[in-house]
Amino acid sequence: MTSETVISIFLGVGLAASVGFRVFLPLFALSLAGYFDVWSLNESWQWIGSLAAVITLGVATVIEVFAYFIPWVDNILDSMAVPLAAIAGTAVMVSTVAGLDPVVTWSLAIIAGGGTATAIKGAGAAGRLASTATTGGIANPIVSTIETGTAVMVSIASIFAPVMAAVLVIIILFIIFRIYRKLRPQKRT
Repeated sequence: MTSETVISIFLGVGLAASVGFRVFLPLFALSLAGYFDVWSLNESWQWIGSLAAVITLGVATVIEVFAYFIPWVDNILDSMAVPLAAIAGTAVMVSTVAGLDPVVTWSLAIIAGGGTATAIKGAGAAGRLASTATTGGIANPIVSTIETGTAVMVSIASIFAPVMAAVLVIIILFIIFRIYRKLRPQKRT
C-alpha cells in the first residue's frame, strides 16, 4: 500500500465523517477540489469535479444548511438524512480511494465511509431530537451551527490535511461515544 493510498483513505474517512454532519457540504467540497485540481478523483468519479456538479452541489449545500436552521424541519431532514449519509459516506470514500482492488475499495467504503457517516448522523439526529424535546426547538439553530461548522472544518482538513482530518474523526467519534455512554440508561442490578 502506497502513501498515496493511505492519504486517499484518510481523505475518504474525513469526508465521510463530514457527511455525518451535512450530507451535501462535503460532496460540494470534494466537487470544488476536483474542479480546481486540488485533489485527483477516481476515473469513474471525474464527473463530480465538473462545473455542473459544483453548481448543483453548491445549491444543495446552501439549501441544506439553511433548512437545518428551521426547528422541526431539521428533525424531518434528519430522518431522511440518516440513510442518505450512509450512501454519501460510501460514495465519497469510493471516489477518493486510490490504488486498491475494487473489492477492497468497496468494502472499505461501505464499512469505513458509510459506517462513519451513519454513526455521526445518527448521533446528531438523536442529539437534535433531544434538543427539540427539551427546548421546543429553540436550541436547534445552535446545534445546527455547531454541526455545519464541524462539517466545514473537517471537509477542509480532509482536502488539505487528510492525516489531521483522520485524527479529528477519531476525536469526534470518541466524543460521541462518551456522550452516548453518559446518556444511555444504566442497567439496574
